[in-house]
Amino acid sequence: MLYYPAPMKIIACIEYDGTHYCGWQRLSHAPSIQEEVEKALSSIANHPVEVVCAGRTDSGVHAIGQVIHFETEAQRLLKAWVLGTNTLLPDDIAVIWAQEASEVEADAGFSARFSAYLRRYRYVILNRRARPALLANKVGWVFEPLDEYAMHEAAQLLLGEHDFSSFRASGCQAKHANRELVAIEVSREGDFIYVDIAANAFLHHMVRNIVGTLIEIGKGEWPINFMAELLSLKDRKKAGPTAPPGGLYFVHVHYPEIYQLPDDYHLPGF
Repeated sequence: MLYYPAPMKIIACIEYDGTHYCGWQRLSHAPSIQEEVEKALSSIANHPVEVVCAGRTDSGVHAIGQVIHFETEAQRLLKAWVLGTNTLLPDDIAVIWAQEASEVEADAGFSARFSAYLRRYRYVILNRRARPALLANKVGWVFEPLDEYAMHEAAQLLLGEHDFSSFRASGCQAKHANRELVAIEVSREGDFIYVDIAANAFLHHMVRNIVGTLIEIGKGEWPINFMAELLSLKDRKKAGPTAPPGGLYFVHVHYPEIYQLPDDYHLPGF
């Protein structure tokens, strides 16, 4: 009788600079993060590998804590999934850590996407007169002075569970626009303004549309309480423009403790 080993589930964390990619999702006509990751993993596994991610990112968006899972029958040391895969990946994509799903995780049916209960993003704004050179495609640039205190106060009006239709891209395919925003903070360090946001899930362009609206409030174009009005209007055309993708970073994914995944993370700063 032939023996076929049972597939093993591997969980990994990916970091990438999304500047030169169409986004996470594999496409037939443009380069993607998923395509590069699957190609490298398939070479290490010596068989085709398909990965599932915690959250798809758009063209030009970066990540420091994207979580994936995949199944394989290949017997490899964990360091091979990290060091070996990284030798095959482009310089702007890297595997940060990898671990085998425990029996507990396997029994609980771990999914990088569906097992997550919280996702964190950071948007970085460079707020100065001169445009960036070294940080081109790494920050959003606003040359008009911004009031980060007004932006933070307005952002607090978004906390809780709401219909975020006013911040939803027209092409969003989500079944509904209800999301729960559990934390949002706007802070400044010198010329840099950081918008940190955490929610159970996000709509297409939701973070960038929120940031674009906060920028208008920071310029003094709209009053602080207009943010609450936008929620009730449920009209994308009334909100601010979509902030550029280069300033957005997918920071971290939270999972229940039963999965025993790393829960520490760092925030991008300049």
